[in-house]
Amino acid sequence: MYAILARMNYWPLLGVAVVVAGFALRANPALVVVIAAAVSALLSGVSIPDLLALLGAKFIDSRNLLVLLLTLPTIGLLERAGLREHAANWIARMRRFTFARLLIGYLAVRQVLSMLGLTGIAGHPQTVRPLLAPMAEAAAEKIDPDVDLAARERIRAFAAATDNTGLFFGEDIFIAFGAVLLIQGFYAQNGIVLDPRHIALWALPTAIAAFVIQSVRAMRMQRRLRQNASPAGGRGRSGAAAKGEHKDVRTDAEHGPRSRAAGAGEGGILSNAGHPHPNPLPPAGEGKNSGSGHRSRP
Repeated sequence: MYAILARMNYWPLLGVAVVVAGFALRANPALVVVIAAAVSALLSGVSIPDLLALLGAKFIDSRNLLVLLLTLPTIGLLERAGLREHAANWIARMRRFTFARLLIGYLAVRQVLSMLGLTGIAGHPQTVRPLLAPMAEAAAEKIDPDVDLAARERIRAFAAATDNTGLFFGEDIFIAFGAVLLIQGFYAQNGIVLDPRHIALWALPTAIAAFVIQSVRAMRMQRRLRQNASPAGGRGRSGAAAKGEHKDVRTDAEHGPRSRAAGAGEGGILSNAGHPHPNPLPPAGEGKNSGSGHRSRP
């Protein structure tokens, strides 16, 4: 056995490092996966023509996934007609539909449908972007009407993560799912016979745990939105401003008589608030003997 391990070629595992590095650099996922596959294939001794033939064959086998592209024009037309705005207005009129309840309800529906193998009913392009994301933003605006752009981006990302969680952990329970059959076939090749129903059954605790964790995260995000929208800071600022205004009024009230007395001593007339009058009259007696010889009116 040790001789077999010694002769094993570990260089194709560099494809895993390429995937990790690509995701860490936030590169295009499709491009990263293709490059990682090419690296693993070339390091394992596959020639370039055989690699291209393998990629073409796999693309032909998975061409049914491109049916999703047919929905994009329809979704674009619906968004142009105001689908996102109607969804946001609809959720804004429902007072009992909070941010956490909306996302938890969608998570439950998405996970149950995935358990039944109906994975194509919802998704990012046909559900999250035109419906779930604007509805989540409208629910967040009921908590904090002044939601900034950074918070909106987090809300959209959380809506997409909710869809991913429901799909990923729900589809493993469907016995005809490709991953379940792959696990069953791998164990069968190694002499271990497993029933696909048992594999799906053991995926149920993980799905329940994922549902609970994502629900708790939704409630925590709703609480964070409420904390950011707390009027305590506003009351503190207005209270401080009010105290400052009362202090200024009190200062003027205290120093107003002295200011008026000083102003009168200097020959000026001050207003009731202690400020100089914009057009003061000269005091009595001043200007009796002016340069022109005329007496000024008192």
